[in-house]
Amino acid sequence: MRILSKLISLIAHPLLVPSFGTVFYFMVTPKYSPTELILGNLIPIFILTVLIPLGSLLILNQFGMIRSRLLLTSEERIYPLLIYLALLLLILLRVIPNNFTVELYYFFMGIALSATSCLLLALMGKVVSIHMVGIGTLLMFIIILSFHFEKNIIAAISLCTLGTGLLASARLYLNRHGRAAVLTGWLIGLVSQLILVRFWL
Repeated sequence: MRILSKLISLIAHPLLVPSFGTVFYFMVTPKYSPTELILGNLIPIFILTVLIPLGSLLILNQFGMIRSRLLLTSEERIYPLLIYLALLLLILLRVIPNNFTVELYYFFMGIALSATSCLLLALMGKVVSIHMVGIGTLLMFIIILSFHFEKNIIAAISLCTLGTGLLASARLYLNRHGRAAVLTGWLIGLVSQLILVRFWL
């Protein structure tokens, strides 16, 4: 059960959420998207939201600014979240500006908003489940896309909802967070997408 919980946490890692959301968007959008356009977005997004953050964690660990990659304490989360926010800003300004793909733009705006919320909580000494923030963000984005494109993607919504339950159980089983931190993180992810929907739906 412990191995399964770690596997679920790895598959649903919050660093992968931007890439998952981007891939899903191009799968369901009725707009014509050539392969060059898809790769031109997905590759830099993967580099900026997965590879560079992972590399920065290794560097921060080498300099003793974090004790482990799990970021269990609020103090350990401050620098990684600041770096992640800077990378998200780069994506919003250079990779997917507002006049390019409005759906992805506000998806990443929501991610930036949720990361800012986590940073503010960390500065106040509070810790929430960033894994649940990620899955909440993805779930709400999929639901909004279903309304936006008027498509029946109930299978994807159901799968993500199932994943939410499995991930929450995994985080609790591994004793990474309490119930309040898991629920709060999930709500941050949901609300960060929901409050921006009026700008593009």
